[in-house]
Amino acid sequence: MRGTISLREVSNTLNEKKRVSTDDDAEYVTRCQKGHIDAFEILVERHQKKMINIAYRMIGDYDEACDITQEAFLSAYRSIKKFRGEAKFSTWLTGITINHTKNRLRQLQSRSYHEVISLDDPVETESGTLTYDPPAREASAIEQLEQKEVQAKVQGCINTLDTEYKQVLVLRDIEGFSYEEISDILKIPDGTVKSRLFRARGSVKNCLKKILGDI
Repeated sequence: MRGTISLREVSNTLNEKKRVSTDDDAEYVTRCQKGHIDAFEILVERHQKKMINIAYRMIGDYDEACDITQEAFLSAYRSIKKFRGEAKFSTWLTGITINHTKNRLRQLQSRSYHEVISLDDPVETESGTLTYDPPAREASAIEQLEQKEVQAKVQGCINTLDTEYKQVLVLRDIEGFSYEEISDILKIPDGTVKSRLFRARGSVKNCLKKILGDI
């Protein structure tokens, strides 16, 4: 009957609304695709900290991470009109950042490049100093020193992983992406994500055992 809406149409409408509502960046992406540079600046402000952290965790150097992130945003801006919204903008951007980081890692493989830097050091960017969120509870000076030492050792162990294992560990255990999102970002099956993550966790744990003892 004309005017009657089927259950399938209702379901499709709800799913579309859910998809749009779960991506707060959609409006700015659309504006950016129409040539509004200010919209892309907002996207940069929203995601630069997370992209720097991902790049840093994979490469172990803040200056390199900042350079990589700048390159990733530039690539994203140049390709923004090709973005069709099949995944969230943040997922798409993470994939670009991961690819740039992998390329930089290949360039550095000929060197011994495992310098460990404190995770609490600030990052100097064009817009100012970028710092990481402090712990919720005020820690004593001794506790802060211990936390920095442990964090540095953890990052050192992450640095020893091969790139394919490092990236799944960073995306899952540090950045909190779902298995499905990681699969989309890295273009690998869900089962491969899980198996690589299992091996990565085991390698980091064994590395830390050698440094810190049984954990």
